[in-house]
Amino acid sequence: MFRLDLYQRYLMREIFAAIFLVLLAFISLFAFFDLINELRSIGKNGYQLYQAMFFVALSLPGLVYELIPIAALIGTLYALSTLARHSEITVLRASGLATRDLLMTLFRVAGLLALLIFLVGEALVPFSERVAQEMKARAMSEVIAQQGFESGLWVKDGRSFVNIRQATPDARLQGVRIYKFDDAGALESVTDAEEASFVPPGHWLLKTVVRTVLEGDTSRVERLPGSEWNSAVNPDLLSVLMVAPERMSLYGLFNYTRHLLENHQKTERYEIAIWKKLVYPLATLVMVALALPFGYSHSRVGGVSLKIFAGVMMGMLFYALNGLFSNLGIINSWPPFASATAPSALFLLAATGMLWWVERR
Repeated sequence: MFRLDLYQRYLMREIFAAIFLVLLAFISLFAFFDLINELRSIGKNGYQLYQAMFFVALSLPGLVYELIPIAALIGTLYALSTLARHSEITVLRASGLATRDLLMTLFRVAGLLALLIFLVGEALVPFSERVAQEMKARAMSEVIAQQGFESGLWVKDGRSFVNIRQATPDARLQGVRIYKFDDAGALESVTDAEEASFVPPGHWLLKTVVRTVLEGDTSRVERLPGSEWNSAVNPDLLSVLMVAPERMSLYGLFNYTRHLLENHQKTERYEIAIWKKLVYPLATLVMVALALPFGYSHSRVGGVSLKIFAGVMMGMLFYALNGLFSNLGIINSWPPFASATAPSALFLLAATGMLWWVERR
Protein backbone atom coordinates (compact mmCIF):
# COMPACT_ATOMS: atom_id res chain seq x y z
CA MET A 1 0.00 0.00 0.00
CA PHE A 2 2.78 2.43 0.91
CA ARG A 3 5.20 1.36 -1.82
CA LEU A 4 5.15 3.80 -4.73
CA ASP A 5 6.16 3.18 -8.31
CA LEU A 6 8.07 5.77 -10.27
CA TYR A 7 5.00 7.04 -12.14
CA GLN A 8 3.08 7.33 -8.86
CA ARG A 9 5.78 9.45 -7.25
CA TYR A 10 5.88 11.65 -10.35
CA LEU A 11 2.11 12.10 -10.50
CA MET A 12 1.81 12.76 -6.77
CA ARG A 13 4.61 15.33 -6.87
CA GLU A 14 3.01 17.20 -9.77
CA ILE A 15 -0.45 17.10 -8.21
CA PHE A 16 0.71 18.19 -4.75
CA ALA A 17 2.68 21.08 -6.26
CA ALA A 18 -0.38 22.27 -8.19
CA ILE A 19 -2.75 21.86 -5.21
CA PHE A 20 -0.57 23.82 -2.79
CA LEU A 21 0.03 26.53 -5.38
CA VAL A 22 -3.73 26.92 -5.83
CA LEU A 23 -4.26 26.79 -2.07
CA LEU A 24 -1.68 29.54 -1.51
CA ALA A 25 -3.34 31.72 -4.14
CA PHE A 26 -6.80 31.23 -2.62
CA ILE A 27 -5.59 31.87 0.93
CA SER A 28 -3.87 35.09 -0.15
CA LEU A 29 -7.00 36.27 -1.96
CA PHE A 30 -9.44 35.44 0.84
CA ALA A 31 -7.12 36.85 3.53
CA PHE A 32 -6.90 40.10 1.57
CA PHE A 33 -10.70 40.33 1.42
CA ASP A 34 -10.93 39.56 5.15
CA LEU A 35 -8.45 42.34 5.90
CA ILE A 36 -10.47 44.77 3.76
CA ASN A 37 -13.55 43.76 5.74
CA GLU A 38 -11.73 44.36 9.06
CA LEU A 39 -10.68 47.86 7.99
CA ARG A 40 -14.24 49.03 8.67
CA SER A 41 -13.77 48.24 12.37
CA ILE A 42 -10.41 50.00 12.77
CA GLY A 43 -10.70 52.99 15.07
CA LYS A 44 -13.74 51.67 16.93
CA ASN A 45 -13.05 51.41 20.67
CA GLY A 46 -9.30 51.37 20.13
CA TYR A 47 -9.23 48.61 17.50
CA GLN A 48 -5.95 49.11 15.62
CA LEU A 49 -4.54 47.99 12.27
CA TYR A 50 -2.04 45.58 13.82
CA GLN A 51 -4.88 43.94 15.74
CA ALA A 52 -6.89 43.57 12.52
CA MET A 53 -3.89 41.96 10.83
CA PHE A 54 -3.42 39.62 13.79
CA PHE A 55 -7.11 38.71 13.64
CA VAL A 56 -6.82 37.87 9.93
CA ALA A 57 -3.65 35.84 10.58
CA LEU A 58 -5.45 33.81 13.25
CA SER A 59 -8.24 33.14 10.76
CA LEU A 60 -5.87 31.51 8.25
CA PRO A 61 -6.25 27.95 9.62
CA GLY A 62 -9.99 28.24 9.08
CA LEU A 63 -9.39 29.29 5.48
CA VAL A 64 -7.03 26.37 4.95
CA TYR A 65 -9.66 23.99 6.35
CA GLU A 66 -12.39 25.29 4.06
CA LEU A 67 -10.34 25.69 0.89
CA ILE A 68 -8.35 22.43 0.71
CA PRO A 69 -11.11 20.45 -1.08
CA ILE A 70 -11.59 23.23 -3.62
CA ALA A 71 -7.83 23.53 -4.11
CA ALA A 72 -7.68 19.74 -4.51
CA LEU A 73 -10.21 19.91 -7.34
CA ILE A 74 -8.59 22.81 -9.20
CA GLY A 75 -4.99 21.70 -8.55
CA THR A 76 -5.62 18.11 -9.63
CA LEU A 77 -7.53 19.31 -12.67
CA TYR A 78 -4.70 21.64 -13.64
CA ALA A 79 -1.99 19.02 -13.11
CA LEU A 80 -3.84 16.34 -15.09
CA SER A 81 -4.74 18.78 -17.88
CA THR A 82 -1.10 19.84 -18.17
CA LEU A 83 0.04 16.21 -18.28
CA ALA A 84 -2.62 15.44 -20.88
CA ARG A 85 -1.55 18.39 -23.01
CA HIS A 86 1.99 17.03 -23.03
CA SER A 87 0.59 13.57 -23.90
CA GLU A 88 2.01 12.10 -20.68
CA ILE A 89 -1.36 10.65 -19.66
CA THR A 90 -1.65 9.10 -23.11
CA VAL A 91 1.78 7.50 -22.76
CA LEU A 92 0.89 6.11 -19.33
CA ARG A 93 -2.34 4.61 -20.63
CA ALA A 94 -0.59 3.17 -23.68
CA SER A 95 1.90 1.56 -21.27
CA GLY A 96 -0.93 -0.32 -19.61
CA LEU A 97 -2.01 2.07 -16.85
CA ALA A 98 -5.68 1.44 -16.11
CA THR A 99 -8.11 4.09 -14.94
CA ARG A 100 -8.42 2.25 -11.63
CA ASP A 101 -4.65 2.49 -11.02
CA LEU A 102 -4.62 6.18 -11.83
CA LEU A 103 -7.63 6.75 -9.57
CA MET A 104 -5.92 4.90 -6.72
CA THR A 105 -2.90 7.19 -7.10
CA LEU A 106 -5.18 10.21 -6.87
CA PHE A 107 -6.85 8.71 -3.81
CA ARG A 108 -3.44 8.49 -2.10
CA VAL A 109 -3.09 12.24 -2.60
CA ALA A 110 -6.64 12.82 -1.41
CA GLY A 111 -6.12 10.61 1.64
CA LEU A 112 -3.15 12.68 2.78
CA LEU A 113 -5.12 15.87 2.19
CA ALA A 114 -8.06 14.46 4.15
CA LEU A 115 -5.74 13.73 7.06
CA LEU A 116 -4.40 17.28 6.84
CA ILE A 117 -7.95 18.69 6.86
CA PHE A 118 -8.87 16.64 9.92
CA LEU A 119 -5.76 17.67 11.86
CA VAL A 120 -6.18 21.34 10.98
CA GLY A 121 -9.90 21.25 11.77
CA GLU A 122 -9.41 19.58 15.16
CA ALA A 123 -6.09 20.97 16.40
CA LEU A 124 -5.70 24.45 14.89
CA VAL A 125 -9.03 25.92 13.81
CA PRO A 126 -10.95 25.81 17.15
CA PHE A 127 -8.01 27.26 19.08
CA SER A 128 -7.10 29.97 16.57
CA GLU A 129 -10.72 30.97 16.01
CA ARG A 130 -11.37 31.31 19.73
CA VAL A 131 -8.20 33.32 20.30
CA ALA A 132 -9.08 35.57 17.36
CA GLN A 133 -12.60 36.24 18.62
CA GLU A 134 -11.41 36.83 22.20
CA MET A 135 -8.70 39.22 21.02
CA LYS A 136 -11.16 41.21 18.92
CA ALA A 137 -13.74 41.24 21.72
CA ARG A 138 -11.19 42.59 24.19
CA ALA A 139 -9.91 45.18 21.73
CA MET A 140 -13.41 46.43 21.02
CA SER A 141 -14.74 45.91 24.58
CA GLU A 142 -17.47 43.68 23.24
CA VAL A 143 -19.39 40.88 24.87
CA ILE A 144 -19.18 37.27 23.79
CA ALA A 145 -22.71 36.97 22.45
CA GLN A 146 -26.22 38.13 22.96
CA GLN A 147 -27.99 35.64 20.68
CA GLY A 148 -29.87 38.40 18.88
CA PHE A 149 -32.02 39.35 21.93
CA GLU A 150 -31.98 42.82 23.43
CA SER A 151 -32.32 41.20 26.87
CA GLY A 152 -29.03 39.35 26.43
CA LEU A 153 -28.14 35.69 26.37
CA TRP A 154 -30.60 33.01 27.48
CA VAL A 155 -29.47 29.56 28.67
CA LYS A 156 -31.54 26.65 29.99
CA ASP A 157 -29.89 24.87 32.93
CA GLY A 158 -31.94 21.97 34.25
CA ARG A 159 -35.11 23.45 35.76
CA SER A 160 -33.67 26.96 35.64
CA PHE A 161 -33.65 29.58 32.93
CA VAL A 162 -30.67 31.93 33.05
CA ASN A 163 -30.55 35.39 31.53
CA ILE A 164 -27.07 36.93 31.10
CA ARG A 165 -26.83 40.54 30.04
CA GLN A 166 -23.14 40.35 29.15
CA ALA A 167 -20.55 37.56 29.00
CA THR A 168 -16.97 38.80 28.68
CA PRO A 169 -14.04 36.82 27.19
CA ASP A 170 -12.37 36.49 30.62
CA ALA A 171 -15.19 34.22 31.91
CA ARG A 172 -17.09 36.90 33.84
CA LEU A 173 -20.83 37.37 33.62
CA GLN A 174 -22.59 40.67 34.21
CA GLY A 175 -26.26 41.17 34.94
CA VAL A 176 -27.22 37.58 35.77
CA ARG A 177 -30.84 36.64 36.46
CA ILE A 178 -31.79 33.06 37.35
CA TYR A 179 -35.41 31.87 37.17
CA LYS A 180 -35.70 28.61 39.13
CA PHE A 181 -38.74 26.36 38.74
CA ASP A 182 -39.88 23.40 40.85
CA ASP A 183 -40.85 19.92 39.63
CA ALA A 184 -44.41 21.05 38.96
CA GLY A 185 -43.24 23.88 36.72
CA ALA A 186 -44.08 26.64 39.19
CA LEU A 187 -41.69 29.54 39.66
CA GLU A 188 -39.74 28.96 42.86
CA SER A 189 -37.30 31.89 43.00
CA VAL A 190 -35.71 34.67 40.99
CA THR A 191 -32.07 35.50 41.69
CA ASP A 192 -30.42 38.70 40.47
CA ALA A 193 -26.65 39.24 40.64
CA GLU A 194 -24.59 42.13 39.37
CA GLU A 195 -21.66 39.90 38.46
CA ALA A 196 -20.61 36.25 38.42
CA SER A 197 -17.10 34.81 38.20
CA PHE A 198 -16.27 31.15 37.62
CA VAL A 199 -14.50 29.23 40.39
CA PRO A 200 -13.02 25.89 39.24
CA PRO A 201 -13.91 23.12 39.12
CA GLY A 202 -17.65 23.68 38.88
CA HIS A 203 -19.45 26.67 40.42
CA TRP A 204 -19.91 30.42 40.03
CA LEU A 205 -19.44 33.10 42.67
CA LEU A 206 -22.30 35.61 42.51
CA LYS A 207 -21.76 39.16 43.78
CA THR A 208 -24.38 41.60 45.09
CA VAL A 209 -27.24 39.13 45.11
CA VAL A 210 -30.94 39.87 45.44
CA ARG A 211 -33.05 36.71 45.65
CA THR A 212 -36.86 36.74 45.58
CA VAL A 213 -38.27 33.49 47.00
CA LEU A 214 -41.89 32.58 46.27
CA GLU A 215 -43.66 30.53 48.95
CA GLY A 216 -47.28 29.90 48.09
CA ASP A 217 -49.10 33.22 48.08
CA THR A 218 -46.27 35.05 49.80
CA SER A 219 -42.76 36.06 48.88
CA ARG A 220 -39.65 37.23 50.65
CA VAL A 221 -36.56 39.06 49.46
CA GLU A 222 -33.03 38.13 50.47
CA ARG A 223 -30.09 40.47 49.97
CA LEU A 224 -26.63 38.92 50.08
CA PRO A 225 -23.16 40.31 49.34
CA GLY A 226 -22.27 37.03 47.64
CA SER A 227 -23.53 33.54 46.91
CA GLU A 228 -22.47 30.34 45.20
CA TRP A 229 -24.26 29.12 42.07
CA ASN A 230 -23.81 25.48 41.05
CA SER A 231 -24.59 25.08 37.38
CA ALA A 232 -23.80 22.96 34.34
CA VAL A 233 -23.08 26.23 32.54
CA ASN A 234 -19.33 26.86 32.44
CA PRO A 235 -16.89 29.05 30.50
CA ASP A 236 -16.31 26.28 27.96
CA LEU A 237 -20.00 26.22 27.07
CA LEU A 238 -20.16 30.00 26.89
CA SER A 239 -17.02 30.21 24.77
CA VAL A 240 -18.74 27.95 22.24
CA LEU A 241 -20.87 30.96 21.38
CA MET A 242 -17.77 32.78 20.14
CA VAL A 243 -16.97 30.14 17.52
CA ALA A 244 -19.22 29.06 14.65
CA PRO A 245 -20.22 25.38 14.91
CA GLU A 246 -18.31 24.60 11.70
CA ARG A 247 -15.09 25.89 13.32
CA MET A 248 -15.49 23.98 16.60
CA SER A 249 -13.75 20.71 17.48
CA LEU A 250 -15.66 17.44 17.53
CA TYR A 251 -15.21 17.29 21.30
CA GLY A 252 -16.68 20.76 21.72
CA LEU A 253 -19.59 19.92 19.42
CA PHE A 254 -20.37 16.68 21.24
CA ASN A 255 -20.14 18.42 24.62
CA TYR A 256 -22.41 21.30 23.68
CA THR A 257 -24.88 19.04 21.85
CA ARG A 258 -25.15 16.85 24.95
CA HIS A 259 -25.82 19.94 27.05
CA LEU A 260 -28.63 21.00 24.68
CA LEU A 261 -30.13 17.51 24.68
CA GLU A 262 -30.10 17.35 28.47
CA ASN A 263 -32.02 20.62 28.53
CA HIS A 264 -34.45 19.55 25.77
CA GLN A 265 -33.30 22.16 23.29
CA LYS A 266 -32.89 21.97 19.52
CA THR A 267 -29.61 20.45 18.36
CA GLU A 268 -30.03 20.26 14.56
CA ARG A 269 -27.44 22.92 13.78
CA TYR A 270 -24.78 21.26 15.91
CA GLU A 271 -25.62 17.73 14.75
CA ILE A 272 -25.21 18.87 11.14
CA ALA A 273 -21.89 20.46 12.09
CA ILE A 274 -20.75 17.15 13.65
CA TRP A 275 -21.53 15.21 10.48
CA LYS A 276 -19.87 17.88 8.34
CA LYS A 277 -16.73 17.63 10.45
CA LEU A 278 -16.70 13.87 9.85
CA VAL A 279 -17.57 13.98 6.15
CA TYR A 280 -15.79 17.14 4.96
CA PRO A 281 -12.24 15.65 4.86
CA LEU A 282 -13.55 12.88 2.60
CA ALA A 283 -14.67 15.52 0.09
CA THR A 284 -11.09 15.54 -1.24
CA LEU A 285 -11.64 11.98 -2.53
CA VAL A 286 -14.68 13.19 -4.46
CA MET A 287 -12.81 16.21 -5.82
CA VAL A 288 -9.86 14.29 -7.26
CA ALA A 289 -12.26 11.74 -8.79
CA LEU A 290 -14.18 14.61 -10.38
CA ALA A 291 -10.95 16.01 -11.84
CA LEU A 292 -9.78 12.73 -13.37
CA PRO A 293 -12.01 12.76 -16.49
CA PHE A 294 -10.48 16.06 -17.54
CA GLY A 295 -7.11 14.33 -17.80
CA TYR A 296 -8.55 12.10 -20.51
CA SER A 297 -10.22 14.82 -22.54
CA HIS A 298 -7.30 16.79 -23.95
CA SER A 299 -8.54 16.41 -27.51
CA ARG A 300 -12.24 16.85 -26.85
CA VAL A 301 -12.41 19.80 -24.42
CA GLY A 302 -10.67 23.13 -24.88
CA GLY A 303 -7.33 24.15 -23.43
CA VAL A 304 -6.08 24.17 -19.88
CA SER A 305 -7.55 27.62 -19.20
CA LEU A 306 -11.06 26.41 -20.01
CA LYS A 307 -10.65 23.43 -17.69
CA ILE A 308 -9.35 25.65 -14.89
CA PHE A 309 -12.38 27.89 -15.33
CA ALA A 310 -14.64 24.84 -15.12
CA GLY A 311 -12.80 23.72 -11.98
CA VAL A 312 -13.23 27.11 -10.33
CA MET A 313 -16.95 27.09 -11.13
CA MET A 314 -17.38 23.58 -9.74
CA GLY A 315 -15.40 24.50 -6.63
CA MET A 316 -17.55 27.56 -6.01
CA LEU A 317 -20.68 25.47 -6.59
CA PHE A 318 -19.51 22.91 -4.01
CA TYR A 319 -18.75 25.69 -1.51
CA ALA A 320 -22.19 27.25 -2.06
CA LEU A 321 -24.05 23.93 -1.85
CA ASN A 322 -22.26 23.10 1.39
CA GLY A 323 -23.69 26.17 3.08
CA LEU A 324 -27.06 25.90 1.32
CA PHE A 325 -27.81 22.33 2.40
CA SER A 326 -26.74 23.09 5.97
CA ASN A 327 -29.18 25.99 6.19
CA LEU A 328 -31.96 24.06 4.45
CA GLY A 329 -31.40 21.17 6.84
CA ILE A 330 -31.86 23.45 9.85
CA ILE A 331 -34.92 25.21 8.41
CA ASN A 332 -36.70 22.05 7.21
CA SER A 333 -35.49 19.71 9.99
CA TRP A 334 -33.83 17.35 7.52
CA PRO A 335 -31.78 14.45 8.91
CA PRO A 336 -28.36 15.87 9.90
CA PHE A 337 -26.48 13.14 8.02
CA ALA A 338 -28.35 13.85 4.78
CA SER A 339 -27.84 17.62 5.10
CA ALA A 340 -24.09 17.20 5.68
CA THR A 341 -23.42 14.63 2.96
CA ALA A 342 -25.73 15.82 0.17
CA PRO A 343 -23.19 18.12 -1.62
CA SER A 344 -20.46 15.46 -1.58
CA ALA A 345 -22.95 12.82 -2.72
CA LEU A 346 -24.07 14.95 -5.67
CA PHE A 347 -20.50 15.59 -6.74
CA LEU A 348 -19.66 11.90 -6.33
CA LEU A 349 -22.52 11.00 -8.67
CA ALA A 350 -21.25 13.56 -11.17
CA ALA A 351 -17.71 12.15 -10.95
CA THR A 352 -18.97 8.59 -11.40
CA GLY A 353 -21.02 9.58 -14.43
CA MET A 354 -18.13 11.43 -16.05
CA LEU A 355 -15.72 8.53 -15.47
CA TRP A 356 -18.25 6.11 -16.95
CA TRP A 357 -18.65 8.34 -20.00
CA VAL A 358 -14.89 8.67 -20.48
CA GLU A 359 -14.36 4.90 -20.19
CA ARG A 360 -17.08 4.24 -22.78
CA ARG A 361 -15.45 6.70 -25.16
